[in-house]
Amino acid sequence: MSVTPSNDTEVAEPLHVKGLDALRAAVGATLGPTAWLEIDQTRVDAFAEVTGDHQWIHVDPERAKDSPFGGTIAHGYLTLSLCNYFLPQLLQVSGVSMGVNYGSDKVRFPAPVLVGSRIRGRGEILACDDVPGGVQATILVTAEVEGSAKPACVVQTLNRWLA
Repeated sequence: MSVTPSNDTEVAEPLHVKGLDALRAAVGATLGPTAWLEIDQTRVDAFAEVTGDHQWIHVDPERAKDSPFGGTIAHGYLTLSLCNYFLPQLLQVSGVSMGVNYGSDKVRFPAPVLVGSRIRGRGEILACDDVPGGVQATILVTAEVEGSAKPACVVQTLNRWLA
């Protein structure tokens, strides 16, 4: 996926769909962008604490100054988890009993997220497939890095909404 780097403040309202038929009809819709989110060292350190991943490139700013990145970077899985943070800012489905995260496919991390940089989400509804009791949507979520030609994360999320 090609990303046009941007420093703009454009923020799109989430796409609101009511019911499963409207969700099915929304296949092909583009979503976003969300507001920018700054990735600070506190967030990275908290993620390291929760996951036990204390690799120096994430948590040691002094040592990381001499790395190819010139500073600490966010964990790839932190960036991936923030794609789920962006999802309700991209799409809201009403008229259903509930929505659940079913998983993901084809996760890639094309570019690092340097601590102090900002990311935001964009999306596209790729498919909607009937499942028992509802619909499973495949949504491409891209975490863009401000000023970067490459995204930080591209993931096909699998989400189920039940009637």
